[in-house]
Amino acid sequence: METIRDMENRSYINGRWVDGDDGTFDVINPATGEILRSVQQVSGAQVDEAIVAARRAFASWSARSPLERAQYMRRIAALARRDAERLARVVVIEQGKTIREARGEVAATAEFFDYFAEFARRIQGEILPSDFAGEQIWIQRVALGVVGAIIPWNYPSVLVARKVAPAMIVGDTIVLKPHEMTPLSALEMARIFDEAGVPAGVVNIVNGVGRCVGEALTAAPGIDMLTMTGSVPTGKRIMAAAAANLTPVSLELGGKAPFIVMADSDLDVAVRSAVTSRFMNCGQVCICNERTLVQRDVYDAFLERFVAATRNLKVGMPLDERTDMGPKVSRGELDKVHALVEEAIDMGATVAYGGGRPADAPNAGGYWYSPTVLTGLDAGMPVMQREIFGPVVPIVPFDTLDEALAIANGSRYGLSAYLFTNDVRAIMRAVNELESGEVYVNRVGPESLQGFHGGYGDSGVGGDDGMHGLEAYLRKKTIYLNYSGAPTAPIADAC
Repeated sequence: METIRDMENRSYINGRWVDGDDGTFDVINPATGEILRSVQQVSGAQVDEAIVAARRAFASWSARSPLERAQYMRRIAALARRDAERLARVVVIEQGKTIREARGEVAATAEFFDYFAEFARRIQGEILPSDFAGEQIWIQRVALGVVGAIIPWNYPSVLVARKVAPAMIVGDTIVLKPHEMTPLSALEMARIFDEAGVPAGVVNIVNGVGRCVGEALTAAPGIDMLTMTGSVPTGKRIMAAAAANLTPVSLELGGKAPFIVMADSDLDVAVRSAVTSRFMNCGQVCICNERTLVQRDVYDAFLERFVAATRNLKVGMPLDERTDMGPKVSRGELDKVHALVEEAIDMGATVAYGGGRPADAPNAGGYWYSPTVLTGLDAGMPVMQREIFGPVVPIVPFDTLDEALAIANGSRYGLSAYLFTNDVRAIMRAVNELESGEVYVNRVGPESLQGFHGGYGDSGVGGDDGMHGLEAYLRKKTIYLNYSGAPTAPIADAC
């Protein structure tokens, strides 16, 4: 494929393509198990160079008007749309999602830059009355400085945009580390930043494994804020490293989304939505339907239709336009998911469909797993508590909304939750009682740009998107402006 031959394998630091000083690592095509590209890993010293470059660029970048910064962002969005098919194919070959899903991801990548460019005229301060005559109190929202960003492998293009776009519009500069399994999409975006004329040092992409490059970035005293999307263990390590420098963090971690189906819901809509939410991106989405809870009156009918719809999914090569589900991203992720299924079976679960690698896998070397449906579970089983992050769904009956809410909230995660019902009272109870940062009623994701994507508990702190996500990239400065010409004094003394 022509795309592979000309893919970049170096890091992008201070507006230049830089050879790594710390060896290489291989990027694998999950559909075939073959090496796509060897990518050069930067050293800790080169991470520091990227941070210095970002610090140097910050003064001039933050001094530009927001409208000028927005012009760069709109150029980035236009270039991403121009190269959309190439960017989508890179996502497919390094991550494994279907070409149709990858096109959607790349479209969202462009949308992030256009959306946050709109904030050029929307970042507002405040003017407060003072205790003294002839004085005003201003609260400004100003850029933080240098942002350190770490992104995972499941959305390797759009998550670059999710971190870079808000940083750019407020005047921050950024050093971003893509996941070592999927760095190629981030490097394709670096090409676009370069072509768009983004000034040197504003965006830096550093390649390497977490224990080397990630740790160097999160422990660096020159970072003013850390934003990360990924696993709970990694998030905890980042928070611990950041504590040494009192670096603020925004962490979007895992999820264990309950998908509650009440008996009064439109069952066909609920089934289609549950299948989509579980099996998109091979189940590798933090807001995926991880636990399907169905009211007992319609449980058998729901299960029958769900299994039928699952059986009709086409598992195939992800570049095939007809494919509904591609492979898992890696051998390690494949083995982790299968171990959870085997453990559930050992504990008494029943496999209603799937349950292992397909006998007729599309490619013998790929990381394929059959879409799998499990029944006969209880809420305390590991498969009901741990994040599966794969094409496996446990389906559990319940009798009352009280029972469903108790199961839904019986998890350390609290990122997303789903409810399908036409009962307004049930909707309001769920909205008020679900311990989740996002609640989807009679619809599934993805989340919207103007919303706020954040979770409770082990699902993280802070969040992304919209004005509330943008706040993480800003800090406040308070100015006491006295224009009276008279000295100020405490009110008590003045009286």
